[in-house]
Amino acid sequence: MPEFQKNYVVRRIEQFGGQIVRLSLDAPEIADIVRPGQFVMAACSETQDPLLRRPFSVHSRLAGEGIQLLFRVVGRGTALLAQTVVGDELSLVGPLGRSFGRAPGGEVCLIGGGIGSAPLLFLAQWLVGQGTIPLVLLGAASAAELDALQQNFRELGCPVHVSTDDGSLGHHGYVTALLPALSNKISKVYACGPMPMMAAVARFCGDSIACEVSLETHMACGLGACLGCAIPVPGRPNNYQHVCKHGPVFQASAVVWP
Repeated sequence: MPEFQKNYVVRRIEQFGGQIVRLSLDAPEIADIVRPGQFVMAACSETQDPLLRRPFSVHSRLAGEGIQLLFRVVGRGTALLAQTVVGDELSLVGPLGRSFGRAPGGEVCLIGGGIGSAPLLFLAQWLVGQGTIPLVLLGAASAAELDALQQNFRELGCPVHVSTDDGSLGHHGYVTALLPALSNKISKVYACGPMPMMAAVARFCGDSIACEVSLETHMACGLGACLGCAIPVPGRPNNYQHVCKHGPVFQASAVVWP
């Protein structure tokens, strides 16, 4: 699949609770070919400080050949991106990585934890377009982090159940506590979020439910050259794959879970 390095114009900026920011960009070349689960590498400023780009999953594809990125401000790079204004140009490389696979038929479930929910909206858009309405489980620290996102899923017709660490919305606790209530008709689960959450999801699915996970790691290049995002995978000792090149989407059974 071809990838592009180009400057794209920021058309909208949204600020949410929990230091979460959503950017909408005109990016026709990326929007035309990107698949759910893929990501872009974004330059954080017009200078070489900071030097390294940051990886962001494509949050959604917009009508009119645009894409959205959703991120939390956690360091200098994302803080600089959060200062973007409408009309600015953002340098992106992408789309990169391996995408989510098709649903096998039957009911499917999307499970997102924190900012890990970012790629799941695009996945839901794609599934709905294929005639599958997924069940969505979302977890976050507080209601402020979920208000806009849960509404986006509901606008697609998806049933949504939420949990919050502080009990301000939905179930009081982790999103994994909602797993036992899943229908026995669920044929596939897609998950993205903190590693402990995805490990719990993988254990729940076991060998009986197909499960794909999108991993989040530090990346320096996004192209498989720097080897900075290597993770151990089952098999012989010292068997590694790279999240940027072989992922970020993996079969849950192909990951060594903590």
